[in-house]
Amino acid sequence: MKNTITRFYEAFNNLDADTMCSFYHNDIVFEDPAFGILKGERAKAMWQMLCNSQRGKNFRVEASNINDNSAHWEAYYKFSKTGRKVHNKIDAKFEFKDGLIIKHTDNFNLHQWAKQALGFKGLLLGGTRFFKNKLLIQTNTLLNKYIAEKKLSV
Repeated sequence: MKNTITRFYEAFNNLDADTMCSFYHNDIVFEDPAFGILKGERAKAMWQMLCNSQRGKNFRVEASNINDNSAHWEAYYKFSKTGRKVHNKIDAKFEFKDGLIIKHTDNFNLHQWAKQALGFKGLLLGGTRFFKNKLLIQTNTLLNKYIAEKKLSV
């Protein structure tokens, strides 16, 4: 399991969504503060969308403290809407079935992320339920658009 998680983050650092998704069970349940709960093909489509959006940019992932069911990882990138640099620190938990990841939960401080990505507006609003709900709507709308454009079956 540790090897799978290590390879998952190596693929992410290389923006290789296909390899990342190959480690996911068909019944995957992914959850994080920015997208909420995504199941099955929607979770895989999220990684494809994120990897495609970072191509040619200074994107980097560093994973550490990897064990059989958890990891710490840090992402470095520019937030596309503002051009602001983000260094997001994430703790991930994993569950496995049939040798594949069936549950993946990422936790990070959304308020800290918002301050980096959005500046003053993120500082003021990033810790509110309103902001979280608005972000969930925006990210899932982008994901729906990506799925429709790529004609993915989810």
